[in-house]
Amino acid sequence: MTSSTEAPTRDLEPDDETSARQAYAFLLTLFGLLGVIALVVALVVGAGNDKSSTTVGSSMTMVTLSEFAISPGTVSATTGDGIHVMNSGQVQHNLAVDGTNLATPMIDPGQSSHLDLSSLSPGDYTLICQVPGHKDAGMKAALHVTAGGGTGTAAADTSMAGMDTSSSSMTPEQMDKAMEESIAAFPAKTQGLGAQELAPTALADGTKQFELTAATTKWEVSPGKFVDAKTYNGTVPGPTIHIATGDHIRVILHNKLDESTSIHFHGLTTPNSMDGTTFVTQDPVKPGADFTYDFTAQSTPTVGMYHSHHIAFQQVPDGLAGAIIVGELPVPSGVTVSQEQIMMLDDSGVISYAINGKSFPATAPIVANQGEWIEVHYLNEGTQIHPMHLHGMAQLVIAKDGFPVANPQDEDTVTVAPGERYTVLVHATEPGTWVWHCHILPHAENENGMFGMVTALVVK
Repeated sequence: MTSSTEAPTRDLEPDDETSARQAYAFLLTLFGLLGVIALVVALVVGAGNDKSSTTVGSSMTMVTLSEFAISPGTVSATTGDGIHVMNSGQVQHNLAVDGTNLATPMIDPGQSSHLDLSSLSPGDYTLICQVPGHKDAGMKAALHVTAGGGTGTAAADTSMAGMDTSSSSMTPEQMDKAMEESIAAFPAKTQGLGAQELAPTALADGTKQFELTAATTKWEVSPGKFVDAKTYNGTVPGPTIHIATGDHIRVILHNKLDESTSIHFHGLTTPNSMDGTTFVTQDPVKPGADFTYDFTAQSTPTVGMYHSHHIAFQQVPDGLAGAIIVGELPVPSGVTVSQEQIMMLDDSGVISYAINGKSFPATAPIVANQGEWIEVHYLNEGTQIHPMHLHGMAQLVIAKDGFPVANPQDEDTVTVAPGERYTVLVHATEPGTWVWHCHILPHAENENGMFGMVTALVVK
């Protein structure tokens, strides 16, 4: 029985039946072709319109980690498919859902891993890197999770064929060899030496005049690795300015960059007009222009930094920073300082993890005779905290941010936050070569051995 909504039927003659079958086959082919075209268009349009995430296979989301970003900044994923994570940076990172126990292992540079979201309820979350300091440096992204997925697994597995998703592609023996070779290369010779003292020009009225030229310079961070750094007088860090308390100084900035800049004297007391904050206390110093900072140094000793305060989040990590030291900090009775050293700490921009603009094995060791006292100024121009640890001997902290501490005390590891300065004394009592490094270990080591924020104290 047919319902009233069904189309009427009729008996077909043989010729009619053949024609109908051919027409039916043609329609099936046409509809199939149109379906394929529609699918291709949908995929292309979908790929073009989806600005928030990248997929592997049919639905698995791809996220890339680098210094210091999670890309894309807004991630959409499903509970069934999770997230495929690739580390395109130079140091270890991982990916975690903030506030939960969901996280990948630490991922070596060039390697990948998978973040399983199957236990996560649909909703909005935040993705972070759990390496200390990386979240605060910018490694955060929004995560929107929906239920479902799972159908893209096979396609994702095919697309990832040949990728090494383990935490390391090296055998233990290869790692041993890499570590040995990295240490054997120390200290490696590279072009350029930063933080050297800049001699002033003495003017007739007693003013000490310094000239700083900001320019883009090819800078060798480690053997064979040249970057386009932003430099003062061609070096990273810029030259060290050392003046006496009460000196009248003049610092002339020549801007040879292709963008505006300025100089802020971080940690020093200056007139407001000399503070160097663009659009607050001065106009930006345009490309090709000069600006003169003129002031009398404070009457108390201090340790400060000079750096750009215009597009500073890029210019400073790319190299526009140096040390400025006013007077001499007091030292405990009976201590005679034999040498004064700068350790400027970097961790981002084109310089990345470095001490005085160099990455191990190109970092310069500090060499002292047994029994000497060494004065070291830590200056953190980076974006992360760095706990600086010296093997074998204590560090006597005598000042923080240029202010002498009332009761100097020994510390094994001195934690220096961004913008902070610490001054320590080291009594070189123990002969030998002693490693000196940031104790956030991914800042100092990876599967290729030591790198980044490592140097040494050599006591003869």
